[in-house]
Amino acid sequence: MSSVEDFPGAWKPNLASTVPLFEQLRLHLIKLADSGALPPGTRLPAVRALAERLDVAPHTVARAYKELEAAGVVATRGRKGTLVRARDERSDALAVAAGLYAAAARAQGVSFAEAVQLLAAAYDAE
Repeated sequence: MSSVEDFPGAWKPNLASTVPLFEQLRLHLIKLADSGALPPGTRLPAVRALAERLDVAPHTVARAYKELEAAGVVATRGRKGTLVRARDERSDALAVAAGLYAAAARAQGVSFAEAVQLLAAAYDAE
């Protein structure tokens, strides 16, 4: 397991942006994880420590971490902190989410084509 003491480096959220601060942080962390700059097993800073470094409210960081965990990008391991997950673990989490979405769509009587359109619209809504 590695640790990134200088994370997030020079990056700061853009306070003038219409994109919420937690979303800016979430997208930044996904970009770093996908590029390998935050390899699997990297321990992210504690919520309060990162909030202080970024000069944002702790809730902002907590929400970004929560959404990243729901997406399978990170995993919270109690006292061990929040760790970047391996890509294959993320794929497994997405496969589970896809299965749940497919089941919900079928239960609502939505066709495959309609389900794909809904997913595409949600994906592009960022």
